[in-house]
Amino acid sequence: MAASATHPSRAAELEPTTRIRVWDPLVRVFHWALVGGFATAFIVEDDLLGVHVWAGYLVLSLIAVRLVWGVIGTRHARFSDFVRKPSDVLAYVRDALRLRAPRYLGHNPAGGAMVIALMIAVALTGLSGLAVYGAEELSGPLAPLMSGLPGSWGHFFEEVHEVMANLTLVLILAHVAGVIFSSLSHRENLIGGMITGLKRKNI
Repeated sequence: MAASATHPSRAAELEPTTRIRVWDPLVRVFHWALVGGFATAFIVEDDLLGVHVWAGYLVLSLIAVRLVWGVIGTRHARFSDFVRKPSDVLAYVRDALRLRAPRYLGHNPAGGAMVIALMIAVALTGLSGLAVYGAEELSGPLAPLMSGLPGSWGHFFEEVHEVMANLTLVLILAHVAGVIFSSLSHRENLIGGMITGLKRKNI
């Protein structure tokens, strides 16, 4: 699970001429499709219930595919490449705040932790939404299970769904802030890298 890293001051001295592919097409499609799916569901809410529900199906399907790809995918897509111990994540955050954090070709420890947090939050948002859909609309894969429960359960899952959606939004904003911070710290366009799949090889 070795990941090359170097001090940011050293990285600044290197010429960013050699670029290599880090993010494979599946990772990139997953990332931007998840952005689109969650944004659609969050914006339309219940005003366009059909669109909201299908956006929820999309994000849950994307999470399922990403879980598989995190085990069998390319090097930097695998969880083994970026899931670190909490102590490693905290140490990285401390170094980042001091502008001393090393640059990683794949996800850095904080970025890896955010990936996991977002996947869990999105999954719980989608699953609680399915529970609400089954309880209140008697539709969806959870309808047979939810139809036998008291109506109060529908209200409970609706509250959970709303809390998880808002929590996911907060995590997304933190993620964007972290990407911008890292991009400035290491003088590279991380957003562009997730579009093209290419990053500076020199680290």
